[in-house]
Amino acid sequence: MYKMKEIVVISGKGGTGKTTVTSSLAFLIENNAIIADCDVDAPDMHIILEPEIIEQNEFYGGFHAEINEKMCISCGKCKDICRFDAIDYKQEVYKINNAECEGCGYCSQICPVEAVKMHESHTGQLFYSQTRFGNNFVHARLNIAAENSGKLVANVRNRAKEEAEKQNKSYVLIDGPPGIGCPVIASITGVNYIVLVTEPSMSALHDLARVVQLIGKFSIPAGCIINKAGMNVQMEDKINTFIKEKNIPLLGKVPFDKEIDIAQSKRKTIAEWNATFKNEFRIILNNIRNLLDK
Repeated sequence: MYKMKEIVVISGKGGTGKTTVTSSLAFLIENNAIIADCDVDAPDMHIILEPEIIEQNEFYGGFHAEINEKMCISCGKCKDICRFDAIDYKQEVYKINNAECEGCGYCSQICPVEAVKMHESHTGQLFYSQTRFGNNFVHARLNIAAENSGKLVANVRNRAKEEAEKQNKSYVLIDGPPGIGCPVIASITGVNYIVLVTEPSMSALHDLARVVQLIGKFSIPAGCIINKAGMNVQMEDKINTFIKEKNIPLLGKVPFDKEIDIAQSKRKTIAEWNATFKNEFRIILNNIRNLLDK
């Protein structure tokens, strides 16, 4: 019986090689998956995958207030109740400071003459594309300083799942955001498997522990990849000890190698750049598939 499975790649901190890993898996998984970039605040997988955009949709992720100056009677009630200090009074005119407005709508409810209206806020774009590998790719871009990244992440995931089911794909492969906040929670909720990417450094181990604590609340199986292996053997041993204690399998290691920088400067995944890396990522992908089938 057909059942599509979602795999998400996350890390406790940025810069550990999460997108490097996901793009290489996207190369090897070929046309058997829909690829999704849920790092909507700082998307960069498109740099490597070089997608051709098929469809673009605007994303409206919240609301902002607007005061109709002609209707306003300057009673000041809106300014008095605004807890975000988002309403300015200058030259006897009340105006919304959009940088401070949270879109709660309280001002529109309290205005006695209905001079305050709420409007949807344009906060980003959602794209449906095809990568240079032939995979279909769902990705997005949140506007600078825009809110509701978690909602945009959910939209990316939903579109990716819809396309996977429509096209009878086996997997949705997700490049998740770093950290442990709302966008990460939106990325991992309900997935089938989590791939944790870390590196042998004290800060990476600290953030790995935080993200492991987070995913423990969701009871989702996970495995770990150590990127930049060989860079710090002592820290690597500590990571191995930690994941063993947490019953998290080691999916594989990606060696610390300057060839990675060269490949990325050429806009290539490291799996397609170097046969050694390609073999390592084939092992990682097979390990993920085997654990998914258990």
